[in-house]
Amino acid sequence: MKKHLFFVLVGAAVLSAATGCKDQTPKTEVAQAPAQTATAPAATMQGKTGTVVETVNSAGYTYVQVDTGSEKIWAAAPEFQVKVGDSVAVPEGMAMPNYHSKTLNRDFDLVYFVPAVMVGGMDAMMASSAPAGDLPSGHPSIAPADPSTVDFTGVTKAEGGKTVEEIFTAKADLAGKEVAVRGKVVKYSPEIMGKNWIHLQDGTGAEGTNDLTITTSSAAKVGDTVLVSGAITLDKDFGHGYQYDVIVEDAKVTVE
Repeated sequence: MKKHLFFVLVGAAVLSAATGCKDQTPKTEVAQAPAQTATAPAATMQGKTGTVVETVNSAGYTYVQVDTGSEKIWAAAPEFQVKVGDSVAVPEGMAMPNYHSKTLNRDFDLVYFVPAVMVGGMDAMMASSAPAGDLPSGHPSIAPADPSTVDFTGVTKAEGGKTVEEIFTAKADLAGKEVAVRGKVVKYSPEIMGKNWIHLQDGTGAEGTNDLTITTSSAAKVGDTVLVSGAITLDKDFGHGYQYDVIVEDAKVTVE
């Protein structure tokens, strides 16, 4: 799966859901406003979250300056409602260095043009990752499953591994250690902050100990049975209130 193309498709679906127009494709300001100039685009940016410190509208686009906690970046997307102080998630986008906006009469050292900016941060982006229309044939499902309807019959404990509940129960002893766990994907959120996010359940545990968050470069779809291996991280803080008591980062995920 080509990351950039896939994320643009997701971003377009997110924007369509927000506007109520399923087939509307986000436009880029460079194409729609030739009076505004920039040099050749640089490499794409991975997704980031942060707080809006400045915002301005121009030529049908909203520009936001976002403080990620470690840097301040400018991003632009088709016009949307946002205000200073809002938490936002900026997806992967094209970097335009030395960008000059004639309508704003302003120079930007660097602006990231993205299909949509999600107000509410990473949680909003993950919640909105299900597209408004049908996915292309063969595209991984990303809509969350209702865990109460998931059939865990046949999901067996990984050889030499742990169940989801056992990982939570023994998390203090497992911190930093490699574990293997088998389960079903109940939610899949692609290309957020440069990673694919999986919520994994295996039928063990109660609320708070039955759902394990995984980040990976591998693709999966809701309903897949997968074997996951990776190191346990505790108390992971991505900033802006996005914290995980237990998470498996950069995991190897094998669809079975």
